[in-house]
Amino acid sequence: MPATAMFSQFREIWLVDFEFDFGGSHEQGELPRPLCLVAREFRSGRIVRQWRSEFGPQPPYPTDPGVLFVAYYASAELGCHLALRWPMPARILDLYVEHRAGSDGRNRTLLSAFQARTGRNQPSNSRSIFGPSVWLRGLIRPKPGTALVYIDWGQQEFGIGAALSEDPMMLEAYNSGDPYLEFAKQAGAVPPNATKDTYGEERELYKACALAVQYGMGEQSLAYRIGRPPIEARELLRKHHETYRRFWQWSDRIVTHAMVMNRIHTVFGWPLHVSGEPNERSLRNFPMQANGAEMLRLACCLATERGIRVCMPVHDAILIEADMDNIGETVEAAQLAMAEASRVVLNGFELRSDVKVIQQNERYSDKRGETMWNRVMHLLAEAESWAYARTK
Repeated sequence: MPATAMFSQFREIWLVDFEFDFGGSHEQGELPRPLCLVAREFRSGRIVRQWRSEFGPQPPYPTDPGVLFVAYYASAELGCHLALRWPMPARILDLYVEHRAGSDGRNRTLLSAFQARTGRNQPSNSRSIFGPSVWLRGLIRPKPGTALVYIDWGQQEFGIGAALSEDPMMLEAYNSGDPYLEFAKQAGAVPPNATKDTYGEERELYKACALAVQYGMGEQSLAYRIGRPPIEARELLRKHHETYRRFWQWSDRIVTHAMVMNRIHTVFGWPLHVSGEPNERSLRNFPMQANGAEMLRLACCLATERGIRVCMPVHDAILIEADMDNIGETVEAAQLAMAEASRVVLNGFELRSDVKVIQQNERYSDKRGETMWNRVMHLLAEAESWAYARTK
């Protein structure tokens, strides 16, 4: 839906800001005590100001689905609504993001390497540009004369599981280029000549199943994910067990070793110490996540040592910067570094990588956030037009 059409659905757009305290209480979970409120209707410019003594049983603006409620860190405003027993807005746009940029326009934040039990980086979701909602990644753009390149391993966790378990069917699926469709073929759910276009729905089901296994989901969680009854999710998981028998034997050994030895570790030795009553699914998931973290660190080291400007590691990817006149050579070198890192971790098995280039004068774009980015840009353009008209 175009941004213009989206905003035209709302008869009013209210920008709302409360000031509040907690009445001297420092207990977690306490509701705020609203002190005052300022709200402005975006199109008309109408402004409402209220002090605590003026608050009534209803907010001074409508909250029905025909009204868009806009706030910065909207959870604070919603807490004030709760404290005042006002109805909650039906449509909310939260503009909160806390990431900071230096004078050179670069966002720097602590990566918190090894913070997660798997050894994954855990940068602050509010301070890293890759932490908040994906639409905000549109703020990322290359400086003049350079390009940014996002390079991620294709189906990294699936490939790690296939390589470490040495499951021939799983390795065959990964090497097919589309492990999810190949899984469906191997399970007999689609014919051998099936394609993503002709059997897209089936592919999505088997993709959801493969990802569920990687992240330790059970049948109930998978059923919720695919919107099907638990019996169908159970059947998908059964087919995964039957198709990739060696993978599950290897996964069972991981769990047994962890329970007996109270410890499992990655290829490079990063440990997970086991005590109490551990979550079996987390134990099964550990080799994929933790060895993926090892692989990413090694790829960053190799790329940096080869003169590649690594801007940031992002879960199973790296964001690099390159001059426009040698972008091709830089991308090739970065992909070679990532391929080498995968071979080192996986005893010679190589993971492929995908490339997304952001040219100068372009912005980083994620399909999941494009609609929201366009909506906000349109809203800002409306605000500029309104401000300009007010000066006339």
